[in-house]
Parts: sequence; C-alpha cells; structure tokens
Amino acid sequence: MCHHVGMAPKHIQNGWLRRTGIDVLGWTLVVLGIAALVLPGPGLLMIVGGLAVLSQQYHWAHRYLAPLKAYAYHGAAIGVKTIPRIAASCSSGLTIMGLGVVWLIQPPAPQWWPLAPDWWLLGGPAAGVSLIISALIALILILYSVRRFRGKPLPGLPRKGEDFGPQHKDAP
Repeated sequence: MCHHVGMAPKHIQNGWLRRTGIDVLGWTLVVLGIAALVLPGPGLLMIVGGLAVLSQQYHWAHRYLAPLKAYAYHGAAIGVKTIPRIAASCSSGLTIMGLGVVWLIQPPAPQWWPLAPDWWLLGGPAAGVSLIISALIALILILYSVRRFRGKPLPGLPRKGEDFGPQHKDAP
C-alpha cells in the first residue's frame, strides 16, 4: 500500500480551498468595483484587482486584464506627462479628501439647503471614510505614475486584434 494515499484528500482539499478563495476574492472585487463606479470608491482599480486575482485561474480573465493593463499604463503616463496635469490630478485628489473630511465631521445642513436636513451629506461617516481612502489611493497612484512614467516614452497600446475579451476562431 502506498503511503501517499492518505495525503490525497488534504491535497484535493487545499486545491479546492485555493480555487474557492480565488473565486470569492476575485468576484467580490469585481462586484464592489462595479458598485464603486457609481458610489464613492476606486471602482476601476477594484475591477482590475478582481480580474488580476481571477486571471490566476481563468484564461478569459487574463485576456481581459492584459489590454486593460496596457491602456491603464498608457493613460497613467499621459496623465503625468505635464506639470499642469499632475497639479490638476493632485488638486482633485485633495478636494475629494477634503470632502471626505466634511462627511466625517457631519456639519449641520446650511440655511440654503433646499431639501430636508436628512438629505444633507448622505451616507454619513462611512461615505467620508470611503472618500478619504479613495483620495489616498488616487494620490499614491499619481506618485507611482510620476516615478514610473514621467520623462519616459509612452507605453504602447495593444495592437489591433488584441482587444478586450475572448476571441473566437471564427472571427475575421
């Protein structure tokens, strides 16, 4: 009798746990990222993170991630190409952070507010925390982009035919 027989179930169990963990984490990031596209939060970043996690297990996720990553790097490089662009991006991040602080403080509704006071600063402190975290992520990504891309040639975009999504063999 082989002494490895008793280890097979544990190996299978670990593989199942890894696959399940990848699925849960990846899809959670994708769903939260889609929600954050309309709510305060780094939506695109979460979607890319979810695809990166899912690409460890699924070829289709890798096919979506590769061109998305190329477009993101190209866009980041364009965003830090000039000082006014960097200044505008940093100002936007700091403004969002300031709004997050206002949401955290929760000042009373001003006299000019036309709606009921309950409609002032919807989402409460949780929205403020989300805005501050989003702004910090944005500022960190701006710093990363400046260090990686400023003063260097623009990264290339995917060639035609390397678009998003799975390609069919029948496609022209």
